[in-house]
Parts: sequence; structure tokens; C-alpha cells
Amino acid sequence: MTPKLFVAVKALLFHQEKLLLIRESPRYKEGSQIGKFDVIGGRVEPGQPFNESLLREIKEETGLDAELGVPFFVNEVRPVVKGEPWQIIRIFFLCKSNSFDVKLSEDHDAYEWIDPKNYKNHNIIENLHPVFEEYLKNESTNI
Repeated sequence: MTPKLFVAVKALLFHQEKLLLIRESPRYKEGSQIGKFDVIGGRVEPGQPFNESLLREIKEETGLDAELGVPFFVNEVRPVVKGEPWQIIRIFFLCKSNSFDVKLSEDHDAYEWIDPKNYKNHNIIENLHPVFEEYLKNESTNI
């Protein structure tokens, strides 16, 4: 079966040197990582510029306004979602928020502001490990 192809934009969203993680809720209809922490983001809607897509996802998932920074990592994942193969090209951006005041969407049931150096101490989605490693390797040149 040919996989469905998606492009996703993802935010490493920082406020006062802390990074926001959000946990997938069992209520998320396309959930494949229930109970695990992820960074904010989602699919680029057809016709919508990618930067608007990411700002929309940040607002929808957290209620926060953000300033987009630079893209710093690109990769792909190939999950099987409800028996259907997907191919997701992910573009990760460094972003800033001006608040810790998170208002989660129904798709998420918890959040944590963390020191990114301690990401292994949190129940994050395994495919984020290379993203964190790349961020930490280049931290001195990041946001």
C-alpha cells in the first residue's frame, strides 16, 4: 500500500529557556502516541503557508502566541496510523513564546516546561530523540 504523504511543521517552543512539551490525549482521533509527550505542531494545510500553519498549530494546541525562528532540523517518519501507512516530512523550527500560560486543546491532556538537556527524563515520543540531539549539539547557535 502506498503511504499517504504529509508535510508537518513542528515547534521547539521556548519561554525563559524552558521548552514546552505536550502530551497526547486518548481523545485525539488520529492518536498514535497516546500518553507520550511531543513538541507542538501538525500538518501543513493545503494552500496555507507553512509559517501560518505553524502559528495556527501553536495557537490551537496551547493557546499561546509565538514568534517563529529558524528551521533547524528536517526529517521524516513513517508511522502506521489505524492500519494505514503514512510518510510525514517534518520541519522543526525554533520558536519563542512570551508566556508560560498554556491552554491545552482537547487533543492534549498535560504539558511540561522542561530544560531541553533533560529530555531523556520525560516520556517523549522516541522519534524526537534525534531532534533533541541536534538541538543540543548546536545549542550555542540556537535562539
